Amino acid sequence: MKIGLVIYGSIDTLSGGYMYDRMMVEYLRTQGDTVEIISMPWRNYAAHLTDNFTFKLPPDLDILIQDELNHPSLIGANRGRHPYPIISLVHHLRCSELRPKWQNDLYCIVEKKYLQSVDGFIFNSKTTKGVVNGLIGSSKPDLVAYPPTDRFGDAISESEIEERGKKKELNILFLGNVIGRKGLHTLLEAVSFQRSALQIDVVGSLTSEPKYAKQMQEFVMANGLSPTVHFHSSLNNQPLVDKLKNAHVLVVPSSYEGFGIVYLEGMGFGLPAIGTTAGAAGEVIRDGVDGFLIQPGDAHSLAAKLQILNERRDVLVQMSLAARTRYLAQPKWNQTANQIREFLLSFM
Repeated sequence: MKIGLVIYGSIDTLSGGYMYDRMMVEYLRTQGDTVEIISMPWRNYAAHLTDNFTFKLPPDLDILIQDELNHPSLIGANRGRHPYPIISLVHHLRCSELRPKWQNDLYCIVEKKYLQSVDGFIFNSKTTKGVVNGLIGSSKPDLVAYPPTDRFGDAISESEIEERGKKKELNILFLGNVIGRKGLHTLLEAVSFQRSALQIDVVGSLTSEPKYAKQMQEFVMANGLSPTVHFHSSLNNQPLVDKLKNAHVLVVPSSYEGFGIVYLEGMGFGLPAIGTTAGAAGEVIRDGVDGFLIQPGDAHSLAAKLQILNERRDVLVQMSLAARTRYLAQPKWNQTANQIREFLLSFM
């Protein structure tokens, strides 16, 4: 197959959604398919809407995949009959994020128009599928293809988990770009309530929302948390593995996640995951078994969960072992990627 993939910016961007796109492309190419990356420049939402006057569908393809993130730029190009099938890869809808209702209502109008313009969908979770079906119905072909979560392999043994649980300080890992949606402010507020020995590593880009990142750094300074909270910007490969192996628990209390690759990746290192009830984190985390689910923004509840894990190391180890078991039960990426390829072939 000759396949096109439309994205914003670079496919090498360090985030869960881009990792999905990148590993999908790598798998398709290993199967002998040609994949052309069509990169559109990152701008603001209003500027992306103006792309509808200029962007044209690329020629000479068998099928085109569009990352749904690009939806404001593509409605005009998708209008009318397509020269080939167009499949939308949906990580989550913009109108699902936490913001004032009037803003989401406007985003919803644009996203609905875009979703109606494509021929089929690849969803990263049942939650995302449900949201899209609620918006436009379920008349188009679709596939739920869970994201790649096994890039580190079987990352840690049960004996390593048990030994790590004996360490005195509770090491907390926040892994995600430092943007408002990821909820670092909730974690920092929860930590400010604690009097126990804690260490928090914040791993993620500080440039995606620089104003928010600066606010978080100022909060740390103002609340005397500098000895406790350490910002590392983005890490990958061995430096990231080192942080995952050293942590006791992964905390990413997002206001919304379309899936949450990071939770399962952390579970591969025996890290109980703490996410929120908004979005698809509940498809990964079994509350009270291999992690906890809190309401978005509930710093007091998060502080209580961290206190349990810090004071009851038997509970921490039990949940850590359950997290590793949950990770091992997830389908391997090659299985999922093969389903994606078969789905694409069904349109030929």
